[in-house]
Amino acid sequence: MEGSKYRTKEAILRRAREAVGIPLREIDKTGRLASGKGAIGTVIEESWFGYTPNSESEPDFPEAGVELKVTPYIRGKNGLRAKERLVCNIINYVDECGKTFRTSAFWHKCGTMLIMPYEHLPDRPKGDFHIDEAVLFSFPEEDLAIIERDWETIMAKVRAGRAHELSEGDTLYLAACTKGANSSSVRRQPFSDIPAKQRAYSLKASYMTQILNSYIFGAEENPRIVKSAQLLRAAGFEECITEKIRPWCGMTQGELSERLGVESGAKSLNELLLARMLGVRGRIAQTEEFKKAGIVPKTIRVQRDGRVRESMSFKTFDFIALSREDCWEESELYGLLAPTKFLFVIFREREDGEYALERVRFWNMPNSDLDEARRVWERTVRILREGVRLERTPRGVRNNLPKQSESPVAHVRPHGRNAADTLPLPDGREMTKQCFWLNNTYIEKQLRAE
Repeated sequence: MEGSKYRTKEAILRRAREAVGIPLREIDKTGRLASGKGAIGTVIEESWFGYTPNSESEPDFPEAGVELKVTPYIRGKNGLRAKERLVCNIINYVDECGKTFRTSAFWHKCGTMLIMPYEHLPDRPKGDFHIDEAVLFSFPEEDLAIIERDWETIMAKVRAGRAHELSEGDTLYLAACTKGANSSSVRRQPFSDIPAKQRAYSLKASYMTQILNSYIFGAEENPRIVKSAQLLRAAGFEECITEKIRPWCGMTQGELSERLGVESGAKSLNELLLARMLGVRGRIAQTEEFKKAGIVPKTIRVQRDGRVRESMSFKTFDFIALSREDCWEESELYGLLAPTKFLFVIFREREDGEYALERVRFWNMPNSDLDEARRVWERTVRILREGVRLERTPRGVRNNLPKQSESPVAHVRPHGRNAADTLPLPDGREMTKQCFWLNNTYIEKQLRAE
């Protein structure tokens, strides 16, 4: 590609910082703001830096080895968060499988990035948006150790002829996200005749949230569980966590609370216990690695007969917002399932009826099961649009949203027992709050599949 006139890191950063605070309407010289998705990044490329956008494997500033990334964030009641994952470059399965991480297309293109964040304001025109900061970003050594492992995890599937089974949840920070106009966007893979979805290297939204908070705006510090990049490269993050927790297995929640000095009635008790086992204070979800990877801890109780008693719930959904979703890969449920790595904290019932910590297991939903979750989502959206059937019975009000008996993976039902806690339906009626659940029988199957 043709290089820009900005050929050193210093010149690039100086020019980038000159854009801070200027409304984009004053920067846009080509009318790109009206062109749809990706328009803001294109405006900065074309109108500010003066080079033609490209999809080549070279970084945007090849002489300096710098890739430009213009990325949106949102301010909410819980602070600042990345609006979306940061998509890097398309994965060429055939070319990449013979490379190492240090010769990979991802590292060549994104080893150093110029990150220019802007606040997404949903009720304002794009012309009102402005760049808030400009930072040259290189990955911290501890993060890079995890990202290298993520890349190897992706390539292991490609080299095994399983590129069609790739999922964002396979990895922690660096993911293989779907990239294409629709589900029929596929590519050839080298060791299988099965077409694989087109995917791109991407940094998860959870990782970008922490980069924005800790490195770009410098407002947040979180405890780190594994402080050695060398250990992360040797053993991997998941193995480090499993080994740290192993000595505590066999103890009940009460015994753990006593040994670790945590009040047994504390809110989020198991998260607090996990943090203490791993040598940090506070909740495990607030540690740096868990926040960057978006790892979700879930407690699972297994009865003596091996059955899992409870299904796994997610947050309640807004009926009207859900009815307006029209793309699975942009839906809230997809965002909860596809990129998420779960940490199952498994307690098994003993002969005396007490539940003791048996083990922990990292898990993400396989692609085939994501397809089934998609069918449950599609049916839920369709029913909300057509109008939910509500029928009074002696046990309360029954509806026709997807039941557990209708899918091996997921269903919809109320979260909690307060039937008076309602939300408006698209047609104006009210219904008890609902959420998506993973079936208890499905969780059982996943635990047996190790």
